[in-house]
Amino acid sequence: MKSSERSVPPTTALRALACLALVAAPHLLNVKIWAVALLGCLIAYRALCLLRGWQLPPQWLRIVLVVVAFGAVMMTYGRINGQNAGVALLLVMTGLKLTESRSQRDWEVVLNLSYFLLITHFLFSQSLFMLLFMLAGVLLITASLADLSHRQAAMPLRDTLRVSGRLVLHALPVMAILFVLFPRIPGPLWGLPSDAGAARSGLSDVMSPGSIGNLIQNDAVAFRVRFDRQPPDNNMLYWRAHVFYNFDGRTWHEGGPNGVHRNVPSPNLPLTHYEITLEPHRQPWLFGLDLIASGPDDAVFSPNHQMWVKEPVKERRLYRASSYITDTINEPLDWITQRRSLHLPSGGNRRARELGEVWQQQFSNPADIVNAALQRFRNEPFHYTLQPPELGASPVDQFLFETRAGFCEHYASAFVVLMRAAGIPARVVTGYQGGELNDMADYMIVRQSDAHAWAEVWLEGRGWVRIDPTAAVAPERVELGLAAALSASEVPLGLMRRNNVRYFLEMNWDMINASWNRWVLAYGPELQQSFLARFGLIDWYRMTLALTALIMVVLGLLGLAIIRQARPAQNTDPVQQSWLKLCQRLEKIGMQRRPQEGPRDFARRVARRYPALGAELRPLAEQYIRLRYGRDSSAPAGSEIQALRRAVSALRIETG
Repeated sequence: MKSSERSVPPTTALRALACLALVAAPHLLNVKIWAVALLGCLIAYRALCLLRGWQLPPQWLRIVLVVVAFGAVMMTYGRINGQNAGVALLLVMTGLKLTESRSQRDWEVVLNLSYFLLITHFLFSQSLFMLLFMLAGVLLITASLADLSHRQAAMPLRDTLRVSGRLVLHALPVMAILFVLFPRIPGPLWGLPSDAGAARSGLSDVMSPGSIGNLIQNDAVAFRVRFDRQPPDNNMLYWRAHVFYNFDGRTWHEGGPNGVHRNVPSPNLPLTHYEITLEPHRQPWLFGLDLIASGPDDAVFSPNHQMWVKEPVKERRLYRASSYITDTINEPLDWITQRRSLHLPSGGNRRARELGEVWQQQFSNPADIVNAALQRFRNEPFHYTLQPPELGASPVDQFLFETRAGFCEHYASAFVVLMRAAGIPARVVTGYQGGELNDMADYMIVRQSDAHAWAEVWLEGRGWVRIDPTAAVAPERVELGLAAALSASEVPLGLMRRNNVRYFLEMNWDMINASWNRWVLAYGPELQQSFLARFGLIDWYRMTLALTALIMVVLGLLGLAIIRQARPAQNTDPVQQSWLKLCQRLEKIGMQRRPQEGPRDFARRVARRYPALGAELRPLAEQYIRLRYGRDSSAPAGSEIQALRRAVSALRIETG
């Protein structure tokens, strides 16, 4: 009977429905809830049909349901392709397939669709938890397929899981070889659509009051960094991202010198080398310590010493970089950059502009103006807080002369406005500051809560000098981290350092996740080439040869193991060996024992043809039965076995 006609036992079909429900459940967090709820209702309806013998809906109703489901996805997402819309469409169409599933082939299609649904979870999460869930899903779906292939009643669940586990174990070596050797193509996994990956929070390419303060509430990991040697001090860990020149009175925008800049100033300092595992943030910039000297091969550098790549980072990325740990960029100032770094909008923030002009007339040395601004922050009642009051049309004036309460972006913005008003070229820089060293391993965790803003001023003879006005108000922020600078009531729960069992477990789990991210999720073209070069596999040709050879070896070994397992086991019972030897001797005179023939029946048949031989054979048959099958002789003595062997050898087989 063809699989398209063969019916499926209800127990087997119910197991397939359970697998589908398990695979689809996590999508409650990823797509619109109605799509998962519809699939759940269809699974429940199909289970009732199996248990109560209900009829499946007619074809015209199924067509109507397909059209309605298709339209619902289109109305919800505005399209049917892409990450979210595509997964929702796959969910509802898999559910509708259940309304016509009768034969074995139909249920095979359902289980194969379950594999596809399982894969889609990787579009939303690539964590270790998701890996374990997907492994369990593969085992269960494969077990259901094994049960479905059984031609009789449903197999015991334990047997199906044993078959599934064996098949998955056979596939693991091939999977590992393909993962390591299959040539990696630059770009996101599977060429993901434009909406692939959940929206990531992170630094923006604009800065306004409150923008970084809101980001501080997020304890998610931005990147992990592993230094080749001892990490720099915390007050030198400034991870550069954006440089802002344009100011409209409230918001800062980029807009400095354009183009690609590769001539990095070389201060008389040693290079610090490190490795970063960057979390996907759907933006094209990379991070590095000031002053970035080199980065990955596909990175470009702006004249402001920012590091970028052409495509947004949509998957975890591992790259190496090196930096000069310095707070000064000694380079000349061209007139275009000077003009941009002195510009202020004509309206608004009048009091701040007047204060800067007073300092310009009072001090002849620009360094004294910088110190005057920092002293103002130190001596007046400025307060570092995550909950500053709202600012109006002139936010810098209100902050400097009224509220005096703000976060790092308030201090950096106000400081740069004061410097420009005093005739000193200045710009705002954002990125991350500091990091948390994982005591269980040798790497540092930089979180979104480490986001920071600081300033750079250009001083004659020194170049661009980093000035962090936040450190003048709250030096703990730079020396010890954000949690040390905030009041106890303001510290977000995720930033509280927990010197207890929970913190210990979290750091150990992060260490495991870091290894998973570094060696698996971040295993891209650069890491693959670096790893395989150790074995002489330096081009695609050698990689392909090694890939083919290893897969052939593994498949050959698996084939030999299967053949050996299928071969009948060698008989080691000495009693049975003696009897089989006797049967082989009798075959030479034309007396071949039949498969269904017992020892007594065989001896009788031999006696009918050769009476004299049968008279000697019957006692041997009875002796064999007693030793082989007797209740009190499950373990016959050695003397009895030897007696049987001697009797078999002494038997004279003559046909005359």
